[in-house]
Amino acid sequence: MSIFNDNLQRLKDVQVLENISEEDMQSLLTPVKTNYAELEVNGRKYPSWRILFNEAIGPGKGGIRFHPDVNEDEVKSLAFWMALKNSLADIPYGGAKGGVKFDPKAVDKKELEEVSRQYIRKFHEYLGQDKDIPAPDVYTNGQIMSWMLDEFEKINGRHEPGMITGKPVEIGGIAMRGDATAQGGYLVTKEVVEKFLAGRKDVKIVIQGFGNAGLFMTEKLYDDGYKIVAVSDSRGGIYNEDGLNIKELIVLKNSGKSVNEYPGGKAISNAELLELKTDILVLAALENQITEENASRVKADYLIELANGPINYSADKILAEAKKMIIPDILANSGGVIVSYFEWAQNRNGQILDEDYLKNLLVKKMKDGWRRVYEKYEERNGEITLRQAAYIIAIKRILAAEKWRGRI
Repeated sequence: MSIFNDNLQRLKDVQVLENISEEDMQSLLTPVKTNYAELEVNGRKYPSWRILFNEAIGPGKGGIRFHPDVNEDEVKSLAFWMALKNSLADIPYGGAKGGVKFDPKAVDKKELEEVSRQYIRKFHEYLGQDKDIPAPDVYTNGQIMSWMLDEFEKINGRHEPGMITGKPVEIGGIAMRGDATAQGGYLVTKEVVEKFLAGRKDVKIVIQGFGNAGLFMTEKLYDDGYKIVAVSDSRGGIYNEDGLNIKELIVLKNSGKSVNEYPGGKAISNAELLELKTDILVLAALENQITEENASRVKADYLIELANGPINYSADKILAEAKKMIIPDILANSGGVIVSYFEWAQNRNGQILDEDYLKNLLVKKMKDGWRRVYEKYEERNGEITLRQAAYIIAIKRILAAEKWRGRI
């Protein structure tokens, strides 16, 4: 099943729960604009997309990923997720996403820059601070955002820093953006520990994914005194039931090595890591990590989706029947887009807000998001999942905006 069809199945479940009409369903499932272009650099051709899924609440918002497996179904699904995530976070954005099908690790800096600039040349007319605002995603970063901003401003002959977020501070970025996704996931994980695990510090945590968001979140939890018993990156994992020294692991990772080379634990595969006995499993890698094939072997009681779509629809059902609680991606990883909103708002009005104020505002918005989702879950006496609760809240806000506009 495709990623988008997974989302369709989840939406149909919510349609039944909330008696949503077919007309309303079609408005939710139809992208506003699907743009495709073929980039050509040094004789190589790279398929690329920018998809605006919904703009009822505000301009499109969503990252651009560079990855050899990017495809239209994935980009469309991620754009749909962004519409839901932004709605749930109560920020004035619709949903969008972009991608280029290529491996940035296989090219030099010059070619990477040309791909980044050419992407903007192909899609600039659809982008802008009031149209659709990109951001970093998988294998993209502040440098790539800088090239894209520069190209956009050259084409349009004006400064418009609000057309893209995740920029370096020197050209209109915001210092707290670098670990915002991790910070949001960390805050939600703390809420889970307080709500269900009596605030214990001996909680065992396993984290799949030791890239940007996964690494930052691991470090925050470790600094708080939680026992991190296993982590993994794309090359494998490391496990120690007594807990890992995360500071040493970060030094190892920054040296270019894989975490499975760490001498203070047992090397394991990513597949083995997902099936470890633990209180909390944080999924911070890519989509479809837990499927119908391995869901029944997952032993964690609580699963935090720091990545987008790490659990597919069939696995959702299996885990729900096993009484596992999933904290959905559109809540758990929304810290990044919330801080992107802060950056965009500052760029648009020219006012620089105090960082402590913004940090407190992120905490408030993450906790408010958790509270709304959990209250909806309790309102249904736990007969729906947290994901369904989050979808209901997000979808109702989008449909309300569509109805006020007279579109449905």
